[in-house]
Amino acid sequence: MKPGEIRDMSDEQLNILLKEAKDTLFRLRLQARMEKLDAPSELRKNKKLISRILTVFNERKYKK
Repeated sequence: MKPGEIRDMSDEQLNILLKEAKDTLFRLRLQARMEKLDAPSELRKNKKLISRILTVFNERKYKK
């Protein structure tokens, strides 16, 4: 998901997306521990998504 798409979302949508991304990251980490992870790049992508969401939250907080 691109940063522009994330910025266009409402706070409620971002909270839902953040929760889903954190849950997905948790499951991916478990799979990685059990050596059943198909695509290790998914971990990195998910971390970046969480970072982007948190960055947008911080931008909004300081614009007000």
